[in-house]
Amino acid sequence: MTTGVRRRMGVEERRQQLIGVALELFSHRSPDDVSIDEIAAAAGISRPLVYHYFPGKQSLYEAALRRAADELAGRFEEPHDGPLGARLLRVMGRFFDFVDEHGPGFSALMRGGPAVGSSTTNAMIDEVRQAAFEQILAHLGIETPSARLELVVRSWVSLAESTALLWLDGRSIPRAELELQLVHDFAALAAVSAAYDEEMAGVLVAMLADEPAEGPFGDLVTRLLALAPALTQVPVPRTPAPGRD
Repeated sequence: MTTGVRRRMGVEERRQQLIGVALELFSHRSPDDVSIDEIAAAAGISRPLVYHYFPGKQSLYEAALRRAADELAGRFEEPHDGPLGARLLRVMGRFFDFVDEHGPGFSALMRGGPAVGSSTTNAMIDEVRQAAFEQILAHLGIETPSARLELVVRSWVSLAESTALLWLDGRSIPRAELELQLVHDFAALAAVSAAYDEEMAGVLVAMLADEPAEGPFGDLVTRLLALAPALTQVPVPRTPAPGRD
């Protein structure tokens, strides 16, 4: 027969429990809408005891955000085996898993929550973006990127973030389509930059070298080729001869 006696938690164990409870609540509703009383009730403790471990909701929010940021950064980690397109598609799958699981919290984090303007919060968000940036460079096998490559990768990370936020607003486009489209977007950004820069052209060639026809990048080429007949009907602007208006 059980006695129903509740086990007493140590200080760090209780802190981690509160962070987990807060993260779960923040994941389903905007942090602005979650009260300390709700967090205390979900953790099975009193409101004053929450304040014993955290001075206020913002400090608890930042602790929960730290855990979420570490988890989100980890979603960009991927073994460097196999074609790049397939690797990026798996990364996007895990990224959208996180967005799906922590929708309101992810939205509040990127759009602003109770810690708006907090240097701690901003620093953690930047850490996630930097981790994603470094992971993509590692997949490309490049330690020191050129200015154009840095622009491509950072633009793509921002695009993935903004796409996820737009998707959360209505989920009107199937998630799998967006994941594939974002992988295509990476190749497209690299291709446009390659048209202007020889070094980026080399990066693009290396990206596509081992891509199978059935992979994400091969799929993009197939889709573009299907558009080719229509594109030939588009008038190409003429470049004025030198010295003529």
